[in-house]
Amino acid sequence: MPASDNRPLIVTNARLVDPASGRDATGALLVRNGVIEDLSAEANPAAPDGAEVVNAGGNVLAPGLVDMRAFIGEPGFEHRENIASASLAAAAGGVTSVVCTPETEPAIDDPALVDFLMRRANDDSLVRIYPAAALTKGLQGQEMAEIGLLKAAGAVAFTDGAHTVTKANVFARALTYARDFGALVMHHTEDPTMSGGAMNAGEFASRLGLGGRSTEAETIVVERDVRLARMTRGRYHAAILTCQNSLDVIRRAKDEGLAVTCGTSINHLSFNETDIGDYRTFFKLAPPLRTEDERLNLVEALSQGLIDVVVSDHTPQDAEQKRQPFSEAAHGAIGLETMLVAGLRLVHAGQIALPALLRAMSTRPAELLGIAGGRLEKGAPADLILFDPEEPWVLDRELLKSRSKNTPFDEARLQGRVLRTLVGGRTVHRAA
Repeated sequence: MPASDNRPLIVTNARLVDPASGRDATGALLVRNGVIEDLSAEANPAAPDGAEVVNAGGNVLAPGLVDMRAFIGEPGFEHRENIASASLAAAAGGVTSVVCTPETEPAIDDPALVDFLMRRANDDSLVRIYPAAALTKGLQGQEMAEIGLLKAAGAVAFTDGAHTVTKANVFARALTYARDFGALVMHHTEDPTMSGGAMNAGEFASRLGLGGRSTEAETIVVERDVRLARMTRGRYHAAILTCQNSLDVIRRAKDEGLAVTCGTSINHLSFNETDIGDYRTFFKLAPPLRTEDERLNLVEALSQGLIDVVVSDHTPQDAEQKRQPFSEAAHGAIGLETMLVAGLRLVHAGQIALPALLRAMSTRPAELLGIAGGRLEKGAPADLILFDPEEPWVLDRELLKSRSKNTPFDEARLQGRVLRTLVGGRTVHRAA
């Protein structure tokens, strides 16, 4: 991680929001030697000699975001994104830890590749990069990867990214081995034999003349996965859920006490199928955007805590992959830089409390991954974001830090801006 000013820092007059403890009060926080040394809601901690003193002006100081699902193109797809550009985007968006998916060339299915990524991240990244290793060799879904060796090399979770493991025996074996190593299995839940369409199945797809992808393709896989999680007692995480039927399966599994969790993407919380409008390919996602009723179901499930995690699902695509007829365009949208501010839309609409949103974007991901962060407490890493939740602005995609510009928020009116991001006590982003 590139060096920068690492003086002690004291932030005063801040709204301290800590989802882990429930703290939400005005106070001050002291950072020294890369960790939170002190915090108080009563009196400012004593400022060490030479410390930088920042008056937050009542803005929010919170744990940095932990994004559990982002595509970073190294190795093999650096033209779409690389570690350096992804880290710039993450820092600007308040994301201090990023889990990168293994859909690279070659796939991250070998301990040497995990080591390569960690070394490159140490040299090139402003934020913390954590590799998620392949669940199956070559992401082919045929043979389980070496879970133990990959975890020992530094992989924090196991997934085939946007690929679904269709063979139940392979997936069950992977859950069993992952259980024995205490590893988390994150799965993309879409039956590929039912997912050939370009958007959500239904009336709107028919009106556009596009093939549809049904919610049943998702729920069938979730149902199967939960049964296998019950059988193996493995740790299972459904990466991106998009419909009520799937959420009902997860609710029953949690009520049963299974080690089952789930997430959704900020895009599925923000948009519905009608946003595709006149074949706007920046809204072509996998899984697809659903109906407005399903979007509201997701928001409610997030507010209730049924949905554990919100991810960016950062999937950069170059212009040529998106300048295609809708049915032929590549799936995916970038999201590292817009995850927090898009989530603030839900807060401003009164649909979710700010601490609950931050818990799903920081505390809970850190807990599931077993990494430090996601909390404001003495001794915790000083991975922090200071943001103004009220500042209005209009997004210009050409000003985003990512190498690719395929954002569905282009020209969107947004409210909230990251003012400063710290990783290990070092300032890695400061608003102009």
